[in-house]
Amino acid sequence: MDTKVPVIILNGFLGSGKTTMFRNLLAQSKKKNIATCAIVNDMSELDVDGELIANTDIAEENSSIMESIHSCVLSSKKGIEKLDEALHRLLNNHSPELIIVETSGSCHPMPLIEYFKEQTDVELTGVFVLVDSLMLAHDYNYGKNLVPAMQRNLSEGKRDTVNLLVEQIMFCSHLILTKSDRIEEDMLPHISASIKAINPFVSTYSVLFGNLEIESLFELKEYDYYKVAQLVDELKPVLESEEHEDRPYNLATRVIKDDRPFHPKRLWDACHKHLDQRIYRSKGFFWLASRDKHSLLWNQAAGGISLEIIGTWRAGIVEDDNHGISDFEIQELKKLLAKEGGRFGDRKCDLTVIGDRDQVDRFTDALKASFLTDDEIKLWEEGVEFDDPWPKNIARLST
Repeated sequence: MDTKVPVIILNGFLGSGKTTMFRNLLAQSKKKNIATCAIVNDMSELDVDGELIANTDIAEENSSIMESIHSCVLSSKKGIEKLDEALHRLLNNHSPELIIVETSGSCHPMPLIEYFKEQTDVELTGVFVLVDSLMLAHDYNYGKNLVPAMQRNLSEGKRDTVNLLVEQIMFCSHLILTKSDRIEEDMLPHISASIKAINPFVSTYSVLFGNLEIESLFELKEYDYYKVAQLVDELKPVLESEEHEDRPYNLATRVIKDDRPFHPKRLWDACHKHLDQRIYRSKGFFWLASRDKHSLLWNQAAGGISLEIIGTWRAGIVEDDNHGISDFEIQELKKLLAKEGGRFGDRKCDLTVIGDRDQVDRFTDALKASFLTDDEIKLWEEGVEFDDPWPKNIARLST
């Protein structure tokens, strides 16, 4: 390989908007005919982010340009081994102009930076850390409390998600503030000033809905390893003790798999009563008894939840008297549905909940209790409507 392929890492805490930006960049690469390969890391066995990336036009047309690494964090020893295998498969099978790596939210950047420093075929040009402006505003007083929280951890000899967030900022070459439209505009400079106190070298940008011009990625120089050399020396012994942990920082993951729909009102109540800042992330695919035609994406970060339509269930189409397709197509759909193992055709709920190890079960149990009971399923089958307090203007996910 004559020239090194540039690599961009999208790093950042859970729910910061990495997948949104990743999908946006892949969509741009297709429209502008830029040969781009992707590596996506999801800590959950469900690999929700991998499925979302795979559903972009470019990945659907050629699935081999995307490598998915799940069930372990990329910065663990196992994760680095899988990253090396994935990277070499992409380089051997394709001629990429650009490689983008999306990490999971619990990924520490240092092991990845050390790995890419030793590579000869690729060049790390950007370590982008995405930070949720709304989370910084609500949980850390617009960033002012972030350093004091880190100092408390150091004095107590504790390592948790505060350490991770601060260290992600320390190692980044570019910091991208997301969701800035959801806080007061005049408070953004305060957030930027707090971040500069952590990493005075970093360039800070505010980006909405992942809209970053892909051409700008080719203007970046190689990552400056010299700037973080002392930081690497200080943190290396600490991170080496964590490298075998697939889920560090007292994080725990729970998976919910069920074919039943959620009771919309009970789900609403569960979220309002049991969701707090110790539930860092929950995501996945589900359906509501009151909206049984649409496949929905559940996307929660900190205190915010968004529901997005990602498609229509095959069962919903078959059951719709006004389906608008031919009899032949209906018969083909019925053949596909006959192969499904669930009680409701292809409808199902697959959710991942990531949170503090001591709190995650409480929220997970509340979600499980929100599914329809057997008696409620009979009522639903009879056409009974359930109270639905969720907003009617659910967004449709597009790429």
